[in-house]
Amino acid sequence: MPRILYIGAPEASAASFSDMARAALPGLDLVAVDGKEAAMAHAADCEAMIGHHFQFDDALVARAPRLRWIQSLTTGTDHILTLRSLAPEVIVTSTRGMHGPQMSKLIFLHMLALARDFPRMQRNQAAAVWQRWPQPLLWGKTAVIVGVGAIAEALAPRCKAFGMAVHGVSGTPRAVQGFDQVHARRDIAAAAALADFLLVIVPLSAQTENLIDAHVLAAMKPGAYIVNAARGGVLDETVLLASLRAGRIAGAGLDVFRQQPLPADSPWWHEPKVIVTPLVGGMSDIYLQQAFPIVEANLRHFIAGRSDAMHNIVDRGAA
Repeated sequence: MPRILYIGAPEASAASFSDMARAALPGLDLVAVDGKEAAMAHAADCEAMIGHHFQFDDALVARAPRLRWIQSLTTGTDHILTLRSLAPEVIVTSTRGMHGPQMSKLIFLHMLALARDFPRMQRNQAAAVWQRWPQPLLWGKTAVIVGVGAIAEALAPRCKAFGMAVHGVSGTPRAVQGFDQVHARRDIAAAAALADFLLVIVPLSAQTENLIDAHVLAAMKPGAYIVNAARGGVLDETVLLASLRAGRIAGAGLDVFRQQPLPADSPWWHEPKVIVTPLVGGMSDIYLQQAFPIVEANLRHFIAGRSDAMHNIVDRGAA
């Protein structure tokens, strides 16, 4: 029986995972700990590690010479794939497909708050000011979703439920249920020109680094908004800030940044047309319950020696 090391986090603690895993897989050789420091003490004997992508670093992976599999508890695995100590034969899997409900809600929070200028309402409440203004609707607006994967497929019908037109931008353009049209990535500027809301959820890769650049932002309408819930690296933050200050777009909702946590002296904190959230798009109060079916299935395949049957194997050649 291979030894499995689970690295807990606040939303997916070691104790909670241990209870679920041992109930589903009696006899599982599992070491479950909270935090990377505790994991370091057990890494040498493990053949598999399970944890959030940000918990893995070169020091931890280098301490695990028997490692054959990493299960990320996130969709994004770009950080793991860049580790110098990650041997080429180590399989990396993700929990792709579980984040649609929470990511959709976070994106709608940003869209509604930006369109209705909800931060001004909060400031007025704090100052006891009764002020009213026309409230824009999402109905009749166009959402352009950059990155047509599992999250986008959950987000698109929710946009439709609010009466929005929905377009997508994809590296592999195809007809997708819930989308009025899916555009090729090379046509992203033309698609951005249609957007009242440009919603960015594309994974970070060499092909998507700075995908949202000056050309794309210049194509957007002055009244349009951008929401980035993907990775900080897919967007040129310097150009975005200049565009906002020049009034070339109406506002931005940002859940991700190139530097995280966002430094206290970052201009984003105080930019009036921006709503900042602290990387909460993928979080939920039932995170482990959402992730566990994928992890359990992969554990069963790994133990049975059927690594080829595991779910969400990351193509490391495409990183």
